[in-house]
Amino acid sequence: MTDRFPGAELERPAAPAGSAPPRIAVIDTDSGFLQVLTKRLERLGWEHRVLATAVPVETIVAMRLSAVVVDLGALGQHGWEYLGKLSVGLPGLGVIVCTGQSTVAQRVRGLRQGADDWLTKPCHPEELIARVEAVVRRRRRTEARTAGASVVAGELAIRADRFQAFVADISIDLTRREFELIELLASAEGRVLEREEIYQRVWGYAMARGDRSVDVFVRKLRQKLEKASPDWRYIHTHFGVGYRFAPEPADPEAAALADVPPPEGSPSDPSVRHPLEAAQLA
Repeated sequence: MTDRFPGAELERPAAPAGSAPPRIAVIDTDSGFLQVLTKRLERLGWEHRVLATAVPVETIVAMRLSAVVVDLGALGQHGWEYLGKLSVGLPGLGVIVCTGQSTVAQRVRGLRQGADDWLTKPCHPEELIARVEAVVRRRRRTEARTAGASVVAGELAIRADRFQAFVADISIDLTRREFELIELLASAEGRVLEREEIYQRVWGYAMARGDRSVDVFVRKLRQKLEKASPDWRYIHTHFGVGYRFAPEPADPEAAALADVPPPEGSPSDPSVRHPLEAAQLA
């Protein structure tokens, strides 16, 4: 095990979010990759520890880490179990899997089990560092939220402290990515956000040419919102540009007519009664 933390540093309170470089642990046994990665981390001034095997979750807690990079191959048959322990036991820790060739099923399993990102070896250390930075940024934004803060729009209540949106106290059951998307759009206060900006701020890195992830997630999010709140429309498309969040009635003309009193003397005028009704009241 290669210790890159000064001993006294472990007892020092963590620095405020955004004021210090990330502090990471790398669980890996690939000596060539580790040598290149370690040199790069040292040049960046990142505090880091290299571990040859899994350590107890309590030890990870004591390290006061921003993120941990895990090679599942280095952990053998207990890799999946350990990944689950990290994700469940340390919900505030960024977890990046950086491992050898894998199947789609394995990557999906890892992400659903709690990994924030998955990178396949061989890879460039610079890409791994960029992905760690992206995960840490997202985590720090989460920590910076005010507990209990909520945004109310139309029938929708967006609860940052619970990572969910509600209609009449019923959860819409959003995925983490979907919640981050609606929270970002709602925080723009009616401003149109370009797709590239959305991708950068939600996914954490630049959008590749032709990537349709933003459109796909917006479509899924809209479907959930329309099912939960069918009388309102929240996300509006600006073709060729991006998306805007603004609660508007699904049928604005009907809503406008509902607010207009009927013409005097019309059948809808409450002061005009049906002849039979008038006779009954006489």
